[in-house]
Amino acid sequence: MKRRHFEISSFSLLIIVYLGQYLMHASKSPVQRTLAVEEHLNSSFSTTDVLSVTDLHCKYEKTPVVKSTSFALHPGEIGCLLGPSGCGKTTILRAIAGFQPIDQGEIKVDGNLIASQTHAQPPEKRSVGMVFQDYALFPHLSVLENVMFGLNRKDKNSQETAFNMLEIVQLKHLSERYPHELSGGQQQRIALARALAPSPKLILLDEPFSNLDTELRRSLSLEVREILKAQNTSAILVTHDQEEAFTVADKIGIMMDGKIQQWGSPYDLYHEPANRQIASFIGKGSLLPARIETSHTVSSELGMASSAHPLMHQTGEEVDLLVRPEDIVASPDSPLMAQITKKHFLGASCFYELKLPSGQQISTVLSSHLNFELGDQIGIRFAADHIVTFNKA
Repeated sequence: MKRRHFEISSFSLLIIVYLGQYLMHASKSPVQRTLAVEEHLNSSFSTTDVLSVTDLHCKYEKTPVVKSTSFALHPGEIGCLLGPSGCGKTTILRAIAGFQPIDQGEIKVDGNLIASQTHAQPPEKRSVGMVFQDYALFPHLSVLENVMFGLNRKDKNSQETAFNMLEIVQLKHLSERYPHELSGGQQQRIALARALAPSPKLILLDEPFSNLDTELRRSLSLEVREILKAQNTSAILVTHDQEEAFTVADKIGIMMDGKIQQWGSPYDLYHEPANRQIASFIGKGSLLPARIETSHTVSSELGMASSAHPLMHQTGEEVDLLVRPEDIVASPDSPLMAQITKKHFLGASCFYELKLPSGQQISTVLSSHLNFELGDQIGIRFAADHIVTFNKA
């Protein structure tokens, strides 16, 4: 119900931001407007963090929703807050946009303080654009008019700016149509064009692809990344979809229980997870009991494995070994056998869940040509090229 309320109020939030931006822009002299454009262009080459969130705390009534959260976004970077529903990621987005008060910490955009416990800059003054989950396009306005909504119509260049944005999202030919005549993917691209038109320093995207089918979601997420990169526009995406996050983002923050557990590149999150919760959440990893044999080797039920880098634990220490599906390969000559307990056909490959002799469960992805069946005993081996271990649970 709360989520629905947020979606219904998208138009209200949109009007607050764009009407404020319009009034601010209209009140400036031509010289001031020219200086503002130059400032935005210069900021594209700034070394200052576009977004800085420090020790952020937010509550709904008396219930903590976001706790001790800090992260930063560099110019031109696309960040993502990834986590399950209710973990606090949308609350952070709303706090950045100015729709959610904060109880502790501070938020800066391009080095300027926009929110703290004692200070809250109005949403229209934050130089932040927002793309909503439900698009929030005005049904009575044409595509062109929707994109122009946040621009100063007295500015003779506003229509040209809107057309340029439509060309960037490859929908200039639909400028006279209305939202109900567009597909879901086209509507989302119009919403992005509208958010980009005023040249904000930061774009916020709240579950922007969740209303689209799987194939369209994949293609549009790639398109959006290309558009943002071409414009050198920084952005924060909120999603619960791992594939979407890894496709779009340069940096990802894994959110659990109101806190960012780890903020880093997709590679770092996958290959160097900060804790066992992240390891289990990302990439369908399993954790097996293991023992550190030397500074570079570990033994488990899967056999001995070597690490190219020194392991973080002491020799002889009992640990848990992270096993990814791609680490397990079929090997007919292997003495280690595993029983197939689940099978999911994925086209070119099959996802299998396997039971080891000890009863431990692991998973693997193998070519569908192998076509193993439920109950089959197959030879396997551990072929990881990157060893990750955690303290014993």
